[in-house]
Amino acid sequence: MSFKEQLIKLKENWLLAVLVIAVLLFASFVGNNSFGSIGALEKNYGGMYAETSMAVPSAKMGYGGDNSFAPEVQERKITKNTWMSSEVRRGEFKSAEEQLKNIVKSTDSYLLNENTNLYGSGKTAYYSGSYQIKVDTQKYDSIVSQLKQIGEVTSFNENAADITERYTDLKSELEAEQERLKKYNEMYAEANDINDKILLADKTFNQERTVKYLQEALKNVNQKVDYSTINVNLNEKQSNYANIVLVSFGQLVRSLVDSFNSLLELVFVILPWAVGAALIWGIVWWVRRKR
Repeated sequence: MSFKEQLIKLKENWLLAVLVIAVLLFASFVGNNSFGSIGALEKNYGGMYAETSMAVPSAKMGYGGDNSFAPEVQERKITKNTWMSSEVRRGEFKSAEEQLKNIVKSTDSYLLNENTNLYGSGKTAYYSGSYQIKVDTQKYDSIVSQLKQIGEVTSFNENAADITERYTDLKSELEAEQERLKKYNEMYAEANDINDKILLADKTFNQERTVKYLQEALKNVNQKVDYSTINVNLNEKQSNYANIVLVSFGQLVRSLVDSFNSLLELVFVILPWAVGAALIWGIVWWVRRKR
């Protein structure tokens, strides 16, 4: 299409072009008018909108940008997790399990999960159980010592992690977000335009969610520090005859067939060598006889 033809088309659709331009101008006017007073309030509060929009993703992560372990903090935040397995004598599993639950109860600990199973049947049957316990960190060493008295400890693994940096970052982030929420409330109280109040109400709601999220995250970290986790596996000693099983007739037949197949393979491997040796011996015998 030539330029002249394009110009003719534009003249024919001039009304549509004018309408599009009018819509764009109206949208621009409404946007500037709606946020004009918000901009004034924002200047009064240090341009906190842009600051908050950048801070919220960081808050939801719950971590700061520093990769250090916060060496300047004197009071360290340490979490402990332990896994231990013990074996008890045959017939003593139930009493050992009761002893474990008495330790949990007497120390005001929490038995979060327990799973007990009976394997086998008759004289070869044995019990096995797994238990997850939350204990007060101040009582941790004493409780571990008591649990070790149940049966014979077959394995023990303890893991301690320093989460001081995470705790410090979460606390700082929470304080900053709470301050932003306070400023939002002050801006809402000063706003006069209904559009500003609606916008600020929405911003305040999102900010309250961010603050609540950080509060829950900080609470969770504190709980991990205040309460340690101990995972215990109790296993009843298996019978000496547990793995003794009489061979079946089918297994005997299979063994016989396997042995016969092995013999056939051996014969067919040796046969060519035997034939070759017989031919060589026959030739040697014939030569000696001719002499």
